[in-house]
Amino acid sequence: MKASDAVAKFLAAHQVHYCFELVGGMITHLLDSLAQDGRFNIISMHHEQSAAFAAEGVARQAMGRQIAVAMGTSGPGATNLITGIGSCWFDSVPCLFITGQVNTHELKGVRAVRQQGFQELDIIPMVASITKHAAQVTDPEKLLPELHRALSAALSGRQGPALIDIPNDVQRMDIPDALVEEWVRKPLQPDDSPPVDETWLAALSELCRASLRPLICLGGGARWAPSMAAWVAALEEMGIPYVSTLMGHERIVAGAHYFNMVGSYGNREANWAVQNCDLLIVIGARLDVRQTGADIDDFARHARVVQIDIDPAQLNNRIHADLSIRSDAESFFRRFRIDGTTFCAQSSDWTAQLVALKTRSAADEYADWEISPGTLFGLLNEAMTGRPVDYVCDVGNHQMWAAQSLRLEKNQAAHYSGGMGAMGFALPAALGIALSAGHKTIVITGDGSLQINIQELDTLQRQQLDVAVIVMNNHSLGMVKNFQDMYFDGRNQSTKEGYSCPSFTDLARAYGISSLYVSSRAELAKAIEEIARATGPVLLEVAMPYATECRPRLAFGKKLDEQFPYIERYMMVASKR
Repeated sequence: MKASDAVAKFLAAHQVHYCFELVGGMITHLLDSLAQDGRFNIISMHHEQSAAFAAEGVARQAMGRQIAVAMGTSGPGATNLITGIGSCWFDSVPCLFITGQVNTHELKGVRAVRQQGFQELDIIPMVASITKHAAQVTDPEKLLPELHRALSAALSGRQGPALIDIPNDVQRMDIPDALVEEWVRKPLQPDDSPPVDETWLAALSELCRASLRPLICLGGGARWAPSMAAWVAALEEMGIPYVSTLMGHERIVAGAHYFNMVGSYGNREANWAVQNCDLLIVIGARLDVRQTGADIDDFARHARVVQIDIDPAQLNNRIHADLSIRSDAESFFRRFRIDGTTFCAQSSDWTAQLVALKTRSAADEYADWEISPGTLFGLLNEAMTGRPVDYVCDVGNHQMWAAQSLRLEKNQAAHYSGGMGAMGFALPAALGIALSAGHKTIVITGDGSLQINIQELDTLQRQQLDVAVIVMNNHSLGMVKNFQDMYFDGRNQSTKEGYSCPSFTDLARAYGISSLYVSSRAELAKAIEEIARATGPVLLEVAMPYATECRPRLAFGKKLDEQFPYIERYMMVASKR
């Protein structure tokens, strides 16, 4: 069997059915084989970075249980995939990347020349530090075994991307039919998670029983665990307060005892809860600087800290925990059940204080703006009540506004570019999400972020997906501008001065997409209603030239509960503890 046909047969047998690509000479054999196989949904993008983000979107929507493939040709096609590969690596998303390569006889090998074949590029060492498996295959009989290792590695433990580089002539060679059948039938072999140490669980139980002010923090490593929803429901039933990181926030349904997102741009009540609890249990979060603030000595100042993580390198990394437990979130949720005895000493005053603070924090911190982010996301929450939806956020102030204000229900999710923080992520990722979800997907983006991969509006129009693109246009790169305002006396080089953007409504129409433009609160309410009713592509441009800061935010070096603008009433609540 021709090697490229064998690749198609192998991928389909292992439930890889979505392929995102930008065609190039060194992947034409692979593309032809996938198309002839008939079991693949092949989406031609306008940039390989977009193809990578779209493949990531499929895995995100499936909560890491389905893999898509992104393909790029040799040279620039391969390097254009790297940002998307990094995105999958940092946010622990399983994806398969396949790059074409020049013929084996054109490879430079050990020669000191820079390049032998046209567009030859050694992609493997470039991605070795951001993949779980990366290999170039020069022997056709090793092609399927390497693909098997790649998919198994991507799905193992802390999930992530894998890459296979296939020279053009290898794609054309034959593989014995018996060998093809052997690997097609061979189940994938992701590594088993390490067992949870019972001694650690017993120690955790003691800490829980003694705690007066417990708090659970759910991170990205917990968000896809099948048992998380039931475990969180038990927290709700028992009245145990919990918060999340940005990535954990993606899948948590809003509840009475959920006090929202922690961190530099976190909700005030969440940060106050972290700083005033006496036991903080962190599940699947790496406790980076955006989650803890820079002053790590003051983080969770009154608490014993317990960290549960599948990655041993993340345990006791920045924050040295009182108890570190190596476990994946699913195993932990199954082994550590929540009932009426788990936190038997919890003070009723603790929950009451948090509820009061959450109520106070609901006040609109942007009331001085014509269109408040809180108003926009409140309208979205209301319009999508009772309906499945995936929100996909780009990177900038709009991402933080969304994370602070979106309130999810069952069958709803949000998606954030976390560790990589890649502008241009949302639109292509939404294409992959919408294709696999089959329901409405809403892009939350800014004028700067959308321009990174704006060409994929054409792909959206071609696919006619139920995707609404909301552009919060402040005519600047607002998050960095805000940084400049604080530290460079308002010198806004390249964020305001030297920066520009087009009319996005005009661009959408040029791509054949219905578009709306609003600049007032009254217009916004009507536009959100139209977006909710739409069943195909639509773009909404929201004019917000004044909106160049996120409130609240944490200045570097400040303590986690000293967010700007500082509000005295939070100290008043704290004094009653």
